[in-house]
Amino acid sequence: MTINEIQDELIEDFSFYQDWMEKYEYIIQLGKELPLIKEEYKQDQFIIKGCQSKVWLYPELKDGKLYFTADSDAVITKGLVSLMVKVLSGHTPKEIVDTDLYFIDNIGLKEHLSPTRANGLLSMVKQMKLYAIALQAKQN
Repeated sequence: MTINEIQDELIEDFSFYQDWMEKYEYIIQLGKELPLIKEEYKQDQFIIKGCQSKVWLYPELKDGKLYFTADSDAVITKGLVSLMVKVLSGHTPKEIVDTDLYFIDNIGLKEHLSPTRANGLLSMVKQMKLYAIALQAKQN
């Protein structure tokens, strides 16, 4: 699936839920399904700066595609990073760098997150794109 197809699928999934309490439950559920980062990568160098909670994100380039594993010490934040991993993992660095993450606005995430969580989400996006830029540069 392309990044946009995954985003469209998430938008559709979120449309099934009537209120934000149900949507938060879904985000928490996604966090439980997150491919967990290996303990050895739970180091300061893999912590996303700008998140109030601790969020670890590990990038791995395999066969020209970038795969992410992650974890967080907070359930909502773990769900948020899970959303980002679901959308971006398994694509080329170029696809990740070039993508417009429209699903965040489309599902109403920005206006329903606290300012600190919204900043954390932006930090996750920024870090994932920075990893993609760095790995893209290594490939060329």
